[in-house]
Amino acid sequence: MTATATQTSTQIQESRMKELAGQKAGPCIIVIFGGAGDLTKRKLIPALYNLSLHNLLPDQFAIVGMARSEKSDDSFRDELTQAMEQFATTKIEPQKWDWFLKRIHYLNGHFEDPEAYKKLQTLLAGIDSKVQTGGNYLFYLATAEDYFEQIIKMLAQVGLTNEDENHWRNIIIEKPFGNDLESAKALNRSILSVVKESQVYRIDHYLGKETVQNIMVFRFGNGFFEPAWNNRFIDHVQITVAETVGVETRGGFYERAGALRDMVPNHLFQLLSLIAMEPPTCFDADTVRTKKTELLTAIRPLKREAVRQNAVRGQYGDGTIDGKPAKAYRSESRVAPDSSVETFVALKLFIDNWRWTDVPFYLRTGKHLPKRVSEIAIQFKSPPSCLFRDTNVDTLKPNVLVMQIQPDEGISLQFGAKVPGPTLKIGQVEMDFRYNDYFGASPQTGYETLIYDCMIGDQTLFNRADNVEAGWAVVKPIQEVWQVEKCADFPNYAAGTWGPKKAEELMAQDGRKWRLDNQ
Repeated sequence: MTATATQTSTQIQESRMKELAGQKAGPCIIVIFGGAGDLTKRKLIPALYNLSLHNLLPDQFAIVGMARSEKSDDSFRDELTQAMEQFATTKIEPQKWDWFLKRIHYLNGHFEDPEAYKKLQTLLAGIDSKVQTGGNYLFYLATAEDYFEQIIKMLAQVGLTNEDENHWRNIIIEKPFGNDLESAKALNRSILSVVKESQVYRIDHYLGKETVQNIMVFRFGNGFFEPAWNNRFIDHVQITVAETVGVETRGGFYERAGALRDMVPNHLFQLLSLIAMEPPTCFDADTVRTKKTELLTAIRPLKREAVRQNAVRGQYGDGTIDGKPAKAYRSESRVAPDSSVETFVALKLFIDNWRWTDVPFYLRTGKHLPKRVSEIAIQFKSPPSCLFRDTNVDTLKPNVLVMQIQPDEGISLQFGAKVPGPTLKIGQVEMDFRYNDYFGASPQTGYETLIYDCMIGDQTLFNRADNVEAGWAVVKPIQEVWQVEKCADFPNYAAGTWGPKKAEELMAQDGRKWRLDNQ
């Protein structure tokens, strides 16, 4: 079954655009450190352009891209125009793009050079005077993590992070935020020594996806799910973030990070905390983030033996993806030929609170898997089958609620129904809701909501310092064991398969299976 609307998708989309119209962010300048990089071209500029299409950007608005390479405003604008031909999520409207393009500026500067920040201060003052942006600045750190601390301290030294009742100064920091618990704590201490927590927006683009944002609405805005959202009714939860691509050009980064650091403390734990946290008293940013931290701190600590039993790592070897040959991780560019870095992680975790006691949460993520998909699957306990003992029904399959995050955002519910006919047979049916079908397509990169929220000062979808540290605290014992105990069987799964055999065994030893593996 497919959800249907009383209005057409077009009518609903037009209605949504009317609702958004006029709710513009206040005047501001967005400064993108790493303005000439891939993230800017692929995601940030398309996202900001989409906000302009939705009439969410003010007239008093400007963008400054800052990077090392020498270029003029015009050459930078030309580069972005060419990039939009490839990365725009909607058709470019010439008049709107012209409006947008005129507000883009470029500054050449090295992030470690104090003079560059003085030049930036002068440029911003000039734009302020011309465009009337009110001294409101959003600094987006689209750089390598090595520069985060340095950039923020340099901004503070020239007074660009100073706030008063007349203007705000916010900072967006990309992941990874630290490489382990100790480095995350040190980075937090350093940053918060020069700016306030209310100015810091630690971004995770997964939280910009509609389905992720909808988790709280789904749980707390409907009366018939939350009463069953506990260990009395739920058997287990599976969270999968799978990619068909390999490391591509990110071999150097992946050699430093690996799948555990790259995906688990941020993406996977964000999904886990939203799906399992206790109800907040309101949607205030600090209230929501407190509940997320409480959830992460309730995860049962993994002792050394528990890491060996409940944490699986893998590295892809040669294989086939979509009928095309795929080379092994150790053959990728900038990867050591004997690398012991993991490209796959599977975990079994428990949350030690009253709601989730004894309910296992299975998490996995990996590169070069058979399908690009991110989803949360909640499997409910099977009902007693005694009623059907004198029928042809052998077993009752459990109900499964699936929240699909990518590539197709939506929610489905699987349940049993009688197959038409003279005998009693039960077939599995699915109620399937897709955002695109019900609300109409909306051009998105995943960054629109997050950038807009930062412009209006809403930190709900951003990590607080204690959120970050709580996630790293869970991962710390896994890092410690894996650092000492190298994996001798790498590569241990072929590209195009669902990971190493031990990941199957992680579920099989509990009498369960990964939901996607046989689809």
